[in-house]
Amino acid sequence: MTLQQEFTLAVADLIRFAYDRGYTMTWGEAWRPPETVAIYAKEGKGSANSLHPSRLAVDVNLFRDGVWLTRTEDFAVLGRYWKSLHKAARWGGDFTKRPDGNHFSFTPDGIRA
Repeated sequence: MTLQQEFTLAVADLIRFAYDRGYTMTWGEAWRPPETVAIYAKEGKGSANSLHPSRLAVDVNLFRDGVWLTRTEDFAVLGRYWKSLHKAARWGGDFTKRPDGNHFSFTPDGIRA
């Protein structure tokens, strides 16, 4: 199984975990073209090492009782669960420069997003 396939299964597990705890989700951004990565990095909105072009990262929108949750802290329980799923799993809430709670990725070969 490829890392992308493992990532996809882990995202499915994360979604089920969230729904089982009373959250709902929609997609934020999954795949991102390299040109967009470069623009975001130049504008300080993202990393030049983004894993979105490799299909190893996803951003999700999180809701509870119809309220859109946007704070990194709102995603903490999901972040902890995500990191337990796979040795390559990284949660954006742990990013030191710009915490990004809605970001979930698999980091191959030690690359940091």
